[in-house]
Amino acid sequence: MSALKPVVVVGSINTDLVAVTAKIPAVGETVFGTDFQIHPGGKGANQAVAVARLGYPVRLIGRLGNDTFGATLRTHLDRVGVDIAGVATSEGTSGVAVIVVSHDGENSIVVTPGANSLVTPSDIDANIEIIRNAGIVLTQLEIPIETVEYLAQICARESVPLILDPAPARELPQSIFKNTSWFTPNETEAAFFANDQRNGRAQLTPTELVALLRSKGSRGVVLKMGAQGIYLAPPSSPAESIPAIPVKAIDTTAAGDAFNGGFATALMLGKSPSESAHFAVAVAGISVSRAGAQPSMPTRSEVEAILESESTKSKFK
Repeated sequence: MSALKPVVVVGSINTDLVAVTAKIPAVGETVFGTDFQIHPGGKGANQAVAVARLGYPVRLIGRLGNDTFGATLRTHLDRVGVDIAGVATSEGTSGVAVIVVSHDGENSIVVTPGANSLVTPSDIDANIEIIRNAGIVLTQLEIPIETVEYLAQICARESVPLILDPAPARELPQSIFKNTSWFTPNETEAAFFANDQRNGRAQLTPTELVALLRSKGSRGVVLKMGAQGIYLAPPSSPAESIPAIPVKAIDTTAAGDAFNGGFATALMLGKSPSESAHFAVAVAGISVSRAGAQPSMPTRSEVEAILESESTKSKFK
């Protein structure tokens, strides 16, 4: 598999401090937790581990602090098969996310960026050969916007497809939309970019949301809709709705990261956008049936097994 062009992920690396409780507390409310766990996380690292767990070569570009969390994360990423030659060390703390997960699988997250806020365009330049030799690049918005914008320009210049997971949602320069091959928001993020946010949810239909995102310059769009599946709008073929794999949700943390890692992997394996989206939906479905972010990422054999099971079920309906 070493001859394959790797997936390259540019993004955040965090430690997740996870408290499990009966419900997400309201403002000013104190609730009792039923469990506490520490997991490796960060959207960049999550997506890199998702690819590695699927057995595809992946390289990560980012920053860790010179603290205990950073040392532990570096060891973990190396052990699970992520190439971390592009991960630098900064003075100070590594990124940390405090996550509250309810018993029904919903979550609330506070991210303290730490070293992630120090990922700059110079990190892109320092790792230009890694990006130039990538089959596809994945990035998110837990690193500075100017770095994402510069990365998008470099990917366009080097003709390397870029998948942007626009989370957490924030204002983006139009050049990012134009230089992105696939834009993959969830419903809340799509509503933010379409200026259609009421109570944190989109009021427009998936077709209308995609049209608005394309008017900003997006080419391929994947709208992630949780338990309703995804709405896939490729650049040059008809859009389609793909249902979620029916599972009991235990923890939805990193479901979007699982999807993006699976989508990038499938594209690199030569699958069509539709096939890749079906594959990625299965990756995400398995991930939400398990606790934690990176610990929940499935292997390719697990994904293929659930796809075969779903295919068999559909034949006998």
